[in-house]
Amino acid sequence: MAGRTTSPGQTVTSRVLSILAVFESSPSARTLSEICAESGLPQSTVHRLLGELEEWGAVQRDARGRYQIGLRLWELGQHAGRQLRDVVRPYLQDLFGLTQETAHFAIRDGADVLYIDRVYGSRRVPQASRVGGRLPMHATAVGRAILAFEAGWVRDAVLGAALVQRTPFTKADPEQLRKELDKVRGQGFAVASEEVRLGSCSLAVPVFQADGRIFGGLGIVLPTSRAHQLERNLPILLGTAERIQAGIAHLPKAALQPAARVRKPQQS
Repeated sequence: MAGRTTSPGQTVTSRVLSILAVFESSPSARTLSEICAESGLPQSTVHRLLGELEEWGAVQRDARGRYQIGLRLWELGQHAGRQLRDVVRPYLQDLFGLTQETAHFAIRDGADVLYIDRVYGSRRVPQASRVGGRLPMHATAVGRAILAFEAGWVRDAVLGAALVQRTPFTKADPEQLRKELDKVRGQGFAVASEEVRLGSCSLAVPVFQADGRIFGGLGIVLPTSRAHQLERNLPILLGTAERIQAGIAHLPKAALQPAARVRKPQQS
């Protein structure tokens, strides 16, 4: 894409990425003015770059002229993490088949969990996660199942940052969460109830790499009206986690790297 920038140090690429980042937080279509406001770019620049992105297929317009992510960009994105998804998907399908509950797999991405895949049926459960979406690590069962087994400095970094309270039930006190993570390490599973979305609860277990390091979290989601049924699914979850661990052991190291990591403090 050709063009000149008028802001020192800001390249065309950075401007395009700023525009695409607008769609990251929500899948809904956006107007030109909304994209300008959220990207912080001039309308003339946004209009020109959106035109080029639309021509390439990265964005498309709906019947009202609003912009949304295009199919070509979606198609390109399917190549990201494909090896990992191909390994995890059959086990998620088995887990759903055995429990008939929404099943998902996530890894750590910075201080969030990134959902790699999800399998669900027609049973209505309030959903907060989506494939390719992120949620706060401290507020989710899969996030706590991962964080409990991370290195101490990772836990310190996550719990030392501002902890978002998504609902009135979200645990956001660092000391309370440290005790919760100690409990998760001791019992080998994590539970969260209505901490991200009202009406749903979740059970999750850790998934480890062949060298014993934590890699991801495997979880199921139920409506809170059936929260008393959560832990009866624990043996199936643990068995499925072991199968996933055996499966990812054959993946190349590059396929097991999260997209981003909490930065380790420098030694003084």
